[in-house]
Amino acid sequence: MKNTVIIQASSKSNGNTHKIINYLNNNQAIDVIDLKTKNIGFFEYDFSNADDDFIPLMEKIIHKYDTLIFATPVYWYSMSATLKTFFDRLSDLLHYKKDLGRQLRGKNMAMISNSGANDLRDGFEMPFIESAKYLGMNYLGSTHAWFTENGNDIHPDAKVKINEFRNILTTKNFKDVLTR
Repeated sequence: MKNTVIIQASSKSNGNTHKIINYLNNNQAIDVIDLKTKNIGFFEYDFSNADDDFIPLMEKIIHKYDTLIFATPVYWYSMSATLKTFFDRLSDLLHYKKDLGRQLRGKNMAMISNSGANDLRDGFEMPFIESAKYLGMNYLGSTHAWFTENGNDIHPDAKVKINEFRNILTTKNFKDVLTR
């Protein structure tokens, strides 16, 4: 899965989202980009943030990877602000760097979220599904992970879901897996 990247979008580089990523990526087969280590400004209509890390990062992602997995904690029933800023900046690829944005077509997107409990609300996945459609990407699906009551370990039921998600990602024919 070297053509796959996990884009970690948490306020904590070594927090629970990182634990989930490490469990999913137990054999280190997937590259990981931590957005916390990047300088990515908010979307601006005048593209005044054009010299930050976003465009060089997207050039790397688009040229190197076929599958993008977004990993986010659930903050206030939504994706993290870090990931929301990243998604907002995709607008740069629709206006300022259209040639780069068009290269997302046909690539794959997936999402993994996590929170303290198995309490993901309906609709959480919608921005990922609709963004993939809008960008011409294939949406492969998602999973949600949560932690034991003491908060130290990934819940055993969540581990089962992560393992199922990993199987989807490693299967060559994604559409067959998703329609089962």
